[in-house]
Amino acid sequence: MKDRDSFLLILAVFLAVYFMPIESQTSSTPILSGFNLLHEYAVQHVLTCLVPAFFIAGAISVFVRKEAILKYLAQTSKKYISYSIASVSGSVLAVCSCTILPLFAGIRTKGAGLGPATTFLFSGPAINIAAMFLTIGVLGIEIGLARIISAIILSILVGLSMEAVFRERAGEGELFFQTGGVSIPRHIILVFFLSMVAVLIVNGLQINQQIKYRLMTFFIILTGSIALAKFDRHVTRDWLLETWNFAKMLIPYLFIGVFIAGFLMPLLPQKLVEEVVGSNTVTGNLIASIFGAFIYFSTLTEVPILQVFIAKGMAKGPALALLLAGPSLSLPNILVVRRVLGSKKTAAYVTLVVIYSTLAGLIFGSII
Repeated sequence: MKDRDSFLLILAVFLAVYFMPIESQTSSTPILSGFNLLHEYAVQHVLTCLVPAFFIAGAISVFVRKEAILKYLAQTSKKYISYSIASVSGSVLAVCSCTILPLFAGIRTKGAGLGPATTFLFSGPAINIAAMFLTIGVLGIEIGLARIISAIILSILVGLSMEAVFRERAGEGELFFQTGGVSIPRHIILVFFLSMVAVLIVNGLQINQQIKYRLMTFFIILTGSIALAKFDRHVTRDWLLETWNFAKMLIPYLFIGVFIAGFLMPLLPQKLVEEVVGSNTVTGNLIASIFGAFIYFSTLTEVPILQVFIAKGMAKGPALALLLAGPSLSLPNILVVRRVLGSKKTAAYVTLVVIYSTLAGLIFGSII
């Protein structure tokens, strides 16, 4: 299928999902639930989160040389640097487990080591600033701080474990921007990147909607103005082409995964889950981790969902396990990660997230 045909098909599907009527969640069938979640995802995340992430990923491919990634995120880099950067670099982005994927794919294809790349993949949605403040405000300071500390530690453990199991090799290099042979000042490229990242940051702020959209519009216009005024036509074309390549690769899998997750929601045995996670046991924490790993949570929605579960008797240990595994994994996330890493590495990554989240829940539940 030609790029133009692929674009028109994806656009048609997106518009159909975006403008579909919303059915009542309380009486919906699994199929309607799947379409409802697709609609929610299209309205709340595609334009304001996913599309900016695709543009950032495209810019990474065009403007950041492989050596820039290798210097800080390769296995040959100093571990305390690479893992420190990877574990906190996603903290300012209010992104979910799906929105982080284009950024992860971008740094991975540019040569980031498996360990630091998976650390970034885990930590990005797990410790974004908006989620941290909401967790502390709604669920309390104890579980909020436990989430922050555990997410950073676990992301590093996941990355180190992936590196130890698969032992990939990578080269080293110097940090510099790639500009396609055209002299573009570094500060221009830096502002270009920061303006795109600002769109994601502003979108995650809990502020007045009009102010939010005005700020986002400003940064979008700033990004476009830099591309038109400072970049040669072929540089801009390469950036847009790389952006489209990421979108074409990831969007179909995301939509399929989100629909499947929505389809399964009415079929989940909620009463059984509530009974099992009512105490801080290995089984309770493990089930909470597995539940979180395969069910899609829109950004920040894991907090009110957990508030309901805790009110019904969910123990704090399983609650933390769900908070760690839920935002970092989902069925859509797993499907797309498999496209980037392959089946074996994806299975290992999912297993490690579930195991470490379970252990973190057990430890937290035993000391709180």
